[in-house]
Amino acid sequence: MTNRPFDVDTIRRDFPSLDQHIHSQPLVYLDSAATSQKPRAVIESISQYYSGANANVHRGSHSLTASATNRFEAARQTVADFLNAPVEGIVWTRGATEALNLIAQTYARQNLQPGDEIIVTEMEHHANIVPWQIVAEQTGANVVKWPVNPETCQLELAELDNLLTSRTRMLCIAHISNVTGTRNPVEAVIEKAHLAGAIVVVDGAQAVVHENVDVTTMNADFYVFSGHKLFAPAGIGALYGRPSLLETMPPWHGGGKMVEKVSFSGTQYAESPAKFEAGTPNVAGAISLGEAIHWLANIDHKGAEAHIAALQNQLVEGIQNIEDLRIIGLQHGASVVAFTVDGVHHSDIATLLDQQGIAVRSGHHCAHPLMDALGINGCVRISIALYNTEDDISRCVAAIQKACDLL
Repeated sequence: MTNRPFDVDTIRRDFPSLDQHIHSQPLVYLDSAATSQKPRAVIESISQYYSGANANVHRGSHSLTASATNRFEAARQTVADFLNAPVEGIVWTRGATEALNLIAQTYARQNLQPGDEIIVTEMEHHANIVPWQIVAEQTGANVVKWPVNPETCQLELAELDNLLTSRTRMLCIAHISNVTGTRNPVEAVIEKAHLAGAIVVVDGAQAVVHENVDVTTMNADFYVFSGHKLFAPAGIGALYGRPSLLETMPPWHGGGKMVEKVSFSGTQYAESPAKFEAGTPNVAGAISLGEAIHWLANIDHKGAEAHIAALQNQLVEGIQNIEDLRIIGLQHGASVVAFTVDGVHHSDIATLLDQQGIAVRSGHHCAHPLMDALGINGCVRISIALYNTEDDISRCVAAIQKACDLL
């Protein structure tokens, strides 16, 4: 870890994508909850792999494949250390969505029976809802909604006590909401669920970039995240599974690498995590995810989060008095601010902001049930990262005011 104090100007020089113009305006990128921009170290690691180290892993005996395998497995160890997890519990996936589907189609499909219950919170991303609906249809289990408080955008732990029953087998929850930035009390949730005999799946896609995640202390059964929100490229992510659970789970995809011996009389599968990693993996993605984690480790984490919180406060102060603008479920100190404007469609605001060089997200944010709970059909979401500046926020506030005046 670094001892250097956080300096946003130094950080920004690491991100070449920020130095461009959109509609003849300098880019202000405020959509990092959708995907983060990438630092030079990550970009260069991808280029270096393909230009000088390209080879398949765990196959062949030549020097390039040996080197690629070593780097690929070193990246797995980096992810394990990042989560304080045993390395045998780390499975490479294409991202959080694939990881959640893997759990649903292996652990859940094998273990759920008719009448069993899966508790899913109302604030989940669709990726942490749809796989459970699919496996419920396959097994006869039921998905049980844990409602969100529409005023606070928080989950009520007392409500969980009412939802947990002798039929509860699984509970699925976001560590941090992708819409409002709500940080759920996953530690307390896991404790309650375990006392009821249920296992817990945590979607950490929005959390890993903002806090130190320790799956061992958390006592998580499964924890998933995507690399592209953590300064790594798209198409790579990781699933942490408790090793004792992974050992009991069947494979999901069949093919090369996930086997020990194949014959027409039957197939012997490799031990986990290999049995979940059929085919040629995203080697460059895994290596670059490891590089992104190393890059992040050299940042003053507390300084970065204080910087993000200060920018969120600047943003809130700048827009809270705009006529007809309503901030949705504000979570102070978070990296996101979501809002609606009465009588104005969210996409119209986002379009006008884009014309001023401001990149934000509008829509339902892959969270239809949360939108329904809040009584809205979508909203504008501004998401702040460590590379944003006070000037970014000032320009964003001015652009929102101008858009609202025009509309």
